[in-house]
Amino acid sequence: MAATVETGSNPYLVDTSALLAFIEDEAGADRVEQALKQATTLLPWPVLLETHYITLQEEGVAEADRRFALIKQLNVKILWDIDESTVLTAARLKAEHRISLADAIIAAFALRRDAVLIHNDPEFDALTGLLPMEALPYKSSIDTS
Repeated sequence: MAATVETGSNPYLVDTSALLAFIEDEAGADRVEQALKQATTLLPWPVLLETHYITLQEEGVAEADRRFALIKQLNVKILWDIDESTVLTAARLKAEHRISLADAIIAAFALRRDAVLIHNDPEFDALTGLLPMEALPYKSSIDTS
């Protein structure tokens, strides 16, 4: 798991996994809440896309639309546009590491913006050392019910 990073003046960039941990009040939600209170926190468009479709699958249209509207009201900078250098960075990350396309795009936004990526997705472990990251506690894969 990636260690906590002192950010200095670096903005935070919140991944889908971290945003869902915040929304669903899971482990690390308090840390995400702190990041969301920073003036320079970034949220790239794939996070909204993933949050919406995951919620559609798990909770239905009404909850997905409600969450989307609430996310848009957060005090964050939503990155709706992607430039050529971010596209090429995402392509390189996807080609060289075992990560999803959405995670490659999110990581590319973090790299291009010199941002600290906050997540709780073990897939980002493949990028350790390439960009500053702060990993929240990962969900246990063991069912205790």
